[in-house]
Amino acid sequence: MEYKGRKYRKLYAHLRSLSSQEWKASFDDIEAIIGDRLPASARRHRASWANDITQARARAWLAAGWETADVDMDAETLLFRRKRPLLASRRNLDEIWPARSFGPWPEGLSLRREDLYREWERVSDVY
Repeated sequence: MEYKGRKYRKLYAHLRSLSSQEWKASFDDIEAIIGDRLPASARRHRASWANDITQARARAWLAAGWETADVDMDAETLLFRRKRPLLASRRNLDEIWPARSFGPWPEGLSLRREDLYREWERVSDVY
């Protein structure tokens, strides 16, 4: 998924550049990266850090392939975790290929793991 916003583009780019699986950041760190102040709500409401695609900030980290966790409003810190790719197994194919969007998974269909991941990347911006 590509991030098309402006204010949090530098946060998106920063997260994309990281090779680690986790990044602990302070609100000040994020302000330094974006070159602007966070809205007051980010310091008052934990929900401002939810992995909610309707929020501009969240769109930046979700598009970069990260999620927030362990938000500490008192310390003004949070942990970003890289989203794990779904495992290519029959057990979770319905998560990767939801029936509501693409119809039922065809019986007997076999896919190579790389094809499955490629398809997931193609449709992931729908969610």
